Amino acid sequence: MDINFEYYKIFYFVAKYQNITKAAAALGSNQPNVTRIMKLLESQLNCKLFIRGARGISLTEEGERLYSHVAVAYRNILDAQEEICGKDAPNSGTIEIGATETALHLFLLQALRGFKQKYPAIRIKIHNRNTLETIRHLMSGELDFAVVTSPFEAPKTGSCLKALEYEEILVGGRTYEKLCHRPMEIEELKGYPLVGLGRETVTYELYRNFFVGYKVDMELDIEVATSDLMLPLLENNFGLGFMPEQMARPLIEEGKLVRIPLNAVSPKRSIQIVADRGRGRSLATGIFYQYLETAGLV
Repeated sequence: MDINFEYYKIFYFVAKYQNITKAAAALGSNQPNVTRIMKLLESQLNCKLFIRGARGISLTEEGERLYSHVAVAYRNILDAQEEICGKDAPNSGTIEIGATETALHLFLLQALRGFKQKYPAIRIKIHNRNTLETIRHLMSGELDFAVVTSPFEAPKTGSCLKALEYEEILVGGRTYEKLCHRPMEIEELKGYPLVGLGRETVTYELYRNFFVGYKVDMELDIEVATSDLMLPLLENNFGLGFMPEQMARPLIEEGKLVRIPLNAVSPKRSIQIVADRGRGRSLATGIFYQYLETAGLV
């Protein structure tokens, strides 16, 4: 099938903005021309790519599938263009990083702070999702690498590099200060509301298995999407929850949270840098890895 590659570029911008007018402006074209080419592309592919409505357009299932491939190809072309055109300025380029909330706070922010000071011309794009979603986007080619929290099942072509290990502790608001005086048994937690990450996260499965190991059936009273959302709920006495010790420590020192000792060892966790061995590293990504090793961060 001989389709003009320029059509795919125009499709990329229309799908990205989900608006013909905005896409035309980004392309330096006009609305009628963009609309005409999208109709030609749909005709040549023999499928409908867009659903047009009063508030704009959305992608059909076929459109979503096409966009997932075109977006990766377009980014790879731009990366290659940057590397070739920037050969006289080697310390430049763009890195697309996927990161979980916990990995961002415990590791990535610190790593990027020193890296950006040393390589200010390298642009960084961070995509914040949970571990499973981040790895899925990595393997689809949308990310250069992922910084995620364990546990997770490593992809077949994935390479994992441990950045750090961390401990999670049980904490609650000042209302639960009376629980600080002796180690609690896991069974006793059933008498208190529990706040935690939702069912779509690896953390939920980790603690579900943790409680099952102690023959305790626990259900969360409040489910949240990220660790950042847990902190204000815990601080305002909505329940107890497991948090990375480094994230909870400042609030414990301020007296806003209390650490509750347990007569059990919470699961060990780590932050891992995951890459796809099936794809080569861009120059900018290679510089970042080299920086991590030189700085002793991995």
